[in-house]
Amino acid sequence: MFGRTFSETSAFSDISASYCSSEPSPAHWMHEARPRSLNQNRALLAKQDMKSQAEKLSVGDDDETELEIMRERFSKLLLGEDMSGGGKGVCTAVTISNSITNLYATVFGQNLRLEPLKPEKKAMWKREMDCLLSVCDYIVEFIPKSQNLRDGTALEVMESRVRSDIYMNLPALRKLDAMLLEILDSFGEAEFWYAEQGSMSSNSTRSGSFRRVVIHRTEEKWWVPVPCVPPGGISEKARKHLRHKRDCANQIHKAAMAINTSVLTEMEIPDSYLASLPKSGKSSLGDSIYKYICTMDKFSPERLLNCLNIASEHEALELADRVEASMYTWRRKACLSNSRSSWGDLMKDLVSEIDRTDKNHVLAERAESLLFSLKQRYPGLSQTSLDICKIQCNRDVGQAILESYSRVLEGLAFNIVAWIEDVLFVDKSVKN
Repeated sequence: MFGRTFSETSAFSDISASYCSSEPSPAHWMHEARPRSLNQNRALLAKQDMKSQAEKLSVGDDDETELEIMRERFSKLLLGEDMSGGGKGVCTAVTISNSITNLYATVFGQNLRLEPLKPEKKAMWKREMDCLLSVCDYIVEFIPKSQNLRDGTALEVMESRVRSDIYMNLPALRKLDAMLLEILDSFGEAEFWYAEQGSMSSNSTRSGSFRRVVIHRTEEKWWVPVPCVPPGGISEKARKHLRHKRDCANQIHKAAMAINTSVLTEMEIPDSYLASLPKSGKSSLGDSIYKYICTMDKFSPERLLNCLNIASEHEALELADRVEASMYTWRRKACLSNSRSSWGDLMKDLVSEIDRTDKNHVLAERAESLLFSLKQRYPGLSQTSLDICKIQCNRDVGQAILESYSRVLEGLAFNIVAWIEDVLFVDKSVKN
């Protein structure tokens, strides 16, 4: 509308008419020029007003959309993901755990490259994680504190502070989170690039020059982009940078995994899992593994794992489930054999002082060492059946937040290490 009314053609036509009049007069020119100047100024002001109003409306729409998303997620949190409102939803702890897991999948699920996170994704991650983690500010415990009155009398009062496990682990997880994002940001200007594996041959072009691409992906990861490097490989400076960031991500992975393991250990074992345990540890492990654990005087879990010839992580996870089930089966038998029914429930807490020579206790310790070695050998192993059962049955909101937060950071760190290893592998292959 404004373009048609106050167009350059229309103004030029008016000027031509005045210039060609039979009685030109300077006074007439000034009289004619003043309205045109006012009209043009009004047009410019109108354009600026419309532009500013449009920007305000755009910002207002973005704020309204963001507020609507937060309302929706807050409602799902209160309803326990049961949108019917019938009270059949899961507990708050499981809802928050699912929210953190889903948020990670939304932000990082499509990010399969060693490159900075998109600004909108990073802003979304920080904003929504701050909202979910804000719950921890209100999970407190009471501790005694000495307070002196004016007359010198010392009183012991109780004050509240953030619960000790949250106080210790949450700042560490936030730091690990920031370090992982910083690692991704450091690859904004890299000497390597990516190409989709499905649409590639052994050669690839970039900017009109020849580049060599080395593919070492397995068929089961066909969707993952393949890193590409120049014909002579990347520079020594870039190579050192990759190795340094790989070591940093590896340490972050270990720290996140340690926090996740400690949180899962503190969770109560659900009754449903205890009820599903086999009657004997032998039936869970199998004859061959049980015979090795029982007969060896000096038990070596590493030697046993070498003899098993585990072919895949699926087999490793299946073995971890069986070893863990047998471990708790033998622990339960050891407690039952050392407990005294006449002492009542009060003395059950003292049953931990079990005879170290008890056969069930020895077998449980060996199963625990085997499980530990198995997880060390396969650091990317998925969660066991007991871990999943603990997460699903957990009612502690603080533990749910720490477990899910550490789990997603552990996964991100593991992916970053794998991406860096891919680039270094391609670089080494090109150089050779």
